[in-house]
Amino acid sequence: MGNFTRYIKTKSFRNNIIAAICTVVALLLIAFFSLRFYTKHGQGLNVPQLKGLRIDQAIQKLEEMGLRYEIDSVYMMDKPPGIVTDQDPEAETFVKDNRTIYLTINTSTAPNVKFPEVEEKSLREAKSIIESFGLKLGDTTYKPDIARDVVLGVTFGGQPLKAGEQIPKGSRVNFILGDGRGNEDVDMPNLAGFTIDEARFSLKGSMLKLGTVTYEGVITDSANAVVVNQFPLPSDTVTKVKIGTAVNITLSNKKQ
Repeated sequence: MGNFTRYIKTKSFRNNIIAAICTVVALLLIAFFSLRFYTKHGQGLNVPQLKGLRIDQAIQKLEEMGLRYEIDSVYMMDKPPGIVTDQDPEAETFVKDNRTIYLTINTSTAPNVKFPEVEEKSLREAKSIIESFGLKLGDTTYKPDIARDVVLGVTFGGQPLKAGEQIPKGSRVNFILGDGRGNEDVDMPNLAGFTIDEARFSLKGSMLKLGTVTYEGVITDSANAVVVNQFPLPSDTVTKVKIGTAVNITLSNKKQ
């Protein structure tokens, strides 16, 4: 113990301690500056604003700044195709050189979606459902039915549309709704002597519809053929029928 105490008081021990401390400090400094050089500490740039640019303009900007990019696409009906709609990282974010910037562009082709089941649902519920599928509500028409504002059918491009059929995302579809008046009665008009166009107009005004059309005898002028019979028949006391009832008529060129 005495020898060790005398040794730590010697010049040789002090020199060894100083050398060890200097070595440790030197290693720490080398590691620190090497790490800064490796990570290019303090060197980088701000990401430019790319949203709203055409994809070729955005790519040119990124390449001039030494940044890489990857591109994905979505379909947005209200934006022109080929426009950058999103970027990651956002504009003005500080990044290192050669960082990858992720771009989302608007594609020109709308993807197809399966039309959902909306029949027998309320107008509000059905509208919410189609909007969740990226579709829009176009026109609404009404037909006689007990339920009010309940979807009875859907059309697209003038054709009936059923659940499960594929249509382009962003399309507008038309609803056929119940008017809530399916149980109401209306007067049956007397169509005798009417041409087919006059009969159709009269029935529409009474919220009825034209049913089967037959002809009696030789028809030489179909435009001027007149109704000689109808079913249901109007009676001396006005006949009441349900709204939407189909009325069958017989046309003839013979004068009654």
